[in-house]
Amino acid sequence: MIRKLILLLMATGAGFALAAEPAAGPWSADLGDGHYRNPILHADYSDPDVIRVGEMFYMTSSSFSNAPGLPLLQSSDMVNWELVGHALPQLPPAQFFAVPQPGKGVWAPALRHHDGKFWIFYPDPDVGIYVMTAEKFAGPWSAPRLILAGKGIIDPAPLWDDDGKAWLVHGWARSRSGIHNILTLRSMAPDGSRLLDEKGRDIIDGEKLPGYFTIEGPKLHKAHGYYYVFAPAGGVENGWQSVFRSRSIEGPYEDRIVMAQGMSAVNGPHQGAWVDGTDGRDWFYHFQDKGAYGRVVHLQPMRWQDGWPVIGEDRDGDGVGEPVMRHAKSAGRDRGVLVPATTDEFTGKALGLQWQWNANYLPSWASLAARPGYLRLPAQPMADGANLREVPSVLTQKFPAPVFGVDTSITLGGAGGAGGAHETSGQRTGQRAGLIVLGIRYAWVGLRREGAALQLVRAVCEAPAPAKCVERSEVLATLPGTAATAYLRVRVDADAVAQFSYSLDNKDFIPAGQPFKASVGRWVGAQLGLFSTVPATAGGKKNAWADVDYFRITP
Repeated sequence: MIRKLILLLMATGAGFALAAEPAAGPWSADLGDGHYRNPILHADYSDPDVIRVGEMFYMTSSSFSNAPGLPLLQSSDMVNWELVGHALPQLPPAQFFAVPQPGKGVWAPALRHHDGKFWIFYPDPDVGIYVMTAEKFAGPWSAPRLILAGKGIIDPAPLWDDDGKAWLVHGWARSRSGIHNILTLRSMAPDGSRLLDEKGRDIIDGEKLPGYFTIEGPKLHKAHGYYYVFAPAGGVENGWQSVFRSRSIEGPYEDRIVMAQGMSAVNGPHQGAWVDGTDGRDWFYHFQDKGAYGRVVHLQPMRWQDGWPVIGEDRDGDGVGEPVMRHAKSAGRDRGVLVPATTDEFTGKALGLQWQWNANYLPSWASLAARPGYLRLPAQPMADGANLREVPSVLTQKFPAPVFGVDTSITLGGAGGAGGAHETSGQRTGQRAGLIVLGIRYAWVGLRREGAALQLVRAVCEAPAPAKCVERSEVLATLPGTAATAYLRVRVDADAVAQFSYSLDNKDFIPAGQPFKASVGRWVGAQLGLFSTVPATAGGKKNAWADVDYFRITP
C-alpha cells in the first residue's frame, strides 16, 4: 500500500523524487556475466524484424488483430529490450476491426531506416501492403498508406539500391490467393508511394526446389556483390532458414539452408533479421513457435563462409548452423537489465505500453482518472450467447516467461456508489469482471452479480476453433453483502498450465478449480487479460464498472 501511494504521488507531481526502480520481470536474457541466454524475449513478438541505426537497435513484429498494433522495441546492446510504443493505434479498415478478427490484421512487417526516416511495410492478408513512416522511432507514425492492394499478398520487404532504384519483395498466402511457396519482386517508386509494375516477377519458386515448401517471410539485402534473400521455409513449427543469392536482383537465385534445428531443442528456427552489430560482427534474430507461449525471439551469431551466411553453431562444418542457447554478448552500450513492461500499478496517466485490446478500441473503455490509483473498466455490453473471444473490450498482454505469476484485485461498482461502492438494489444481474487466460480455449476467475448476490466464479470455454465455445461456470463462493472486492491470482507453470486461485482478505488464497492448460490463439500465443461486461439486455453500461487496483507479474 505504501509503495502504491508513493507511485501515485509521483505520478500526480506531489513533490516526491525517487530513483527509478530497477527493471524487474519474470524473464531476462542478460546473464550479467557478459553472456546472454535464448530466447532473448520469451514473449510473443512474432516475425521480428530488427535494424541498427547508429548505436541503437530497433525492432517491430506482427500483432495481428490486437490494438494498438506493431509494437516498437529498442535496445542498445541487442539483448536488453524495452517497449517504447506502437506504430499503429488503430487497424484499418476501422469498422472491420471494431470487433475481434482472430488471425487477421497485421502479419509479418519489415522495418527499415532510409532517407532519414523509419519505415514499416506491413501486410494485411485480406487487403494488401501498407507503408508507414516516422522521423523518430517512438513516433508519431504516419497513417498507413495502401501501396499494393490484393488478397494474399504478405511479408513485404523493401530494398533501395545503389543506383537509386527501389524494390519490394513479398510472399503469398495460399488461404487468400491460392498461391504459396513463391517470392515475387516488384519495382517501387523510390519515395515508397507506389509500385511501378502491375504483376512483378516471381524470382524464387519453391515448387521447383526439392524438399521446399512454404517459402515466406523474405528479407532483401545487397552485400558482397550479391543480392541476398533471407527467407524461411518448412512452416513455423518445424521449418528452417534459407538464403538465396544472385548477382542480379531479378535472378536467377541459388539457394542454401543456413540454419535448422539440428541437435538443438529449438524447433523451427527461422524468419527474422540479419543485423550488423556495432563491433562489426553479424547477428540474426529469429522466432521459435512455443505453442501457448507464442513465437518467442532468439538471437544467433552469424558469420560468412564462401559468400554464404552461417547462422548459429555449425557443429559438423556443413555450412548449416543450429541455434545456440547461450552466447557472449555483442559489444554495445550497457544500460543495465531492461525488459518489456508487464506489471501495471495504474498510477500513471496512461495504461502501460504492454496492454493491447482485443480489437480497435474506444477511449471510454478504460479510465485512470475516475478513481486515481485504479484502472476503471466500465462494463461493456455483451450479447447473449457470446463468449469473451468475441468481445473487443478485453484488455490483454503477452505471456512474459515460461513460468510466472499474476496478482490482481478487482472491485465491482454500480450506479449510485462512490469509489468501490456498489448498489444495494437494482443490481446488474450478469455483470462480470475478472482475470482471464485467453486463447482458442480460455478460462477466467472473477466476480459475477446474480440479483442481490455477488459470486466468485470460475469459468472455462474449451471448444476448439472454429467451433463456437460455450462457457461453463462454477460458483466458488458467495460474498458477504458488504464485500465487493476479490483478490485474484493465476500461476502459470511449465507447459503453460495455469492454476487460478482467489482470496477475500489477500492473505489466504484458495485454489479455483482444476489447473487449466493454456492454448494458442489464432497465430498468437495465449494472453493474460482483464474484462468487465454486462449483458446487453441489462441497459446502460455507465451504470456498472470494475475497478482494478493493480496487475502484478512476478517470477
